[in-house]
Amino acid sequence: MEHVFTAENFEAEVLKADLPVLVDFYADWCGPCKMMAPVVAQMAEKYDGKLKVGKLNVDDSGMIAQQYKVMSIPTFIIFKNGEAVNTSIGAVSPAEFEETITKFI
Repeated sequence: MEHVFTAENFEAEVLKADLPVLVDFYADWCGPCKMMAPVVAQMAEKYDGKLKVGKLNVDDSGMIAQQYKVMSIPTFIIFKNGEAVNTSIGAVSPAEFEETITKFI
């Protein structure tokens, strides 16, 4: 299941989560973001219960994007115990994306 993260729920949903969290920083107008959306959804389903997966719209929650120095999208940040432990930028192959994720769960 994919979650929707916002500036209002980021601390509770991401920083205080019991599971590792993958945050997809995206925008509706971003082509590469749209390309990665099915891959992100697939990972959310495949690792349900082991990894919390969600999207954060940088146009709606710019302060969070700035805080984590998101300069280009899509950017994927994995959080564990409230800390950003991995950052990936841009569209990648599903295999490469999954390989990165599995290191943190």
